[in-house]
Amino acid sequence: MSRTFPPNLARLMLLCCAALWGGSYLVAKIAMTTMPPQWLMAMRMLAAGVLMLALFHRSILPALRREIVVPGLIVGVTYYGTMILQTTGLRTIDPGRSAFLTAAYCVLTPFAMWLVYRSKPQMVNVLAGIICLIGVGFIALKPGANTLALSQGDVLTLLCSLVFTFNLIALGQYSRQFNPIAVTFVQFGVAGVLFLIGALITEPAPDASWTQPAVVLSFFYLAIGSTTIAQIMQNIGLAHVPATSASIIMCTESLFSVGFSALFWGDRIGWNSIAGFAMIFAAMLMSVMKFRNAKA
Repeated sequence: MSRTFPPNLARLMLLCCAALWGGSYLVAKIAMTTMPPQWLMAMRMLAAGVLMLALFHRSILPALRREIVVPGLIVGVTYYGTMILQTTGLRTIDPGRSAFLTAAYCVLTPFAMWLVYRSKPQMVNVLAGIICLIGVGFIALKPGANTLALSQGDVLTLLCSLVFTFNLIALGQYSRQFNPIAVTFVQFGVAGVLFLIGALITEPAPDASWTQPAVVLSFFYLAIGSTTIAQIMQNIGLAHVPATSASIIMCTESLFSVGFSALFWGDRIGWNSIAGFAMIFAAMLMSVMKFRNAKA
């Protein structure tokens, strides 16, 4: 990339990336009214892999050596775990709620780094973790009942954010050792094959209902927009925007998701959810800003 690339354009690309990701929760929810989740994700991952190979084959093919097999399996399996938990949970909860619960990975990452690399988190990370936990409690609060109740979809989505932290750690490690585009390609390929195996074993075969215009458009959005194009814009943006600023911009993914969910899905957001979302978002910003600075 040229050093003269406009920084504001890079920031705009990161914001568009966050918007595409934020919209993916709603679009996946729409698609899953007809398509089972593993078939949807298998087609999404494999289509994204084919597109990446077509666009970046000169970078990917030379990097596909024996040494990348184990790293590729690790990032692929953890990515599969992330996505199967998220999509299964998304079947029973609203898109905006799913986005904010998934975003807890920002808070969990310093603690996962402590577990893997013995790098003790700072006090701000502990405080962010407490604020995030309180935020989840507000989201779980039943209005008028004064009791906490996390649904199965909530629990699966929180588990998704936990698995995602280890996926990010693995990606960060192996992207420094190997071509990051090749690592991403292998990740999509491994996850796509696992989803395909799961779909063939546990879900009904494809049928004509999958050709409905809304389903087809949803699939193209997920495969091309929120996976391939968003990944490209993220890579370009991160090359020209400081990590701290980029992370804050990308945190807006959750806000986009809530907005889209409220506008197009009819998601009704109560006072407790607003309070919980605000606390989780504040915890995300605390963790991202301080954690990134500490790493720098």
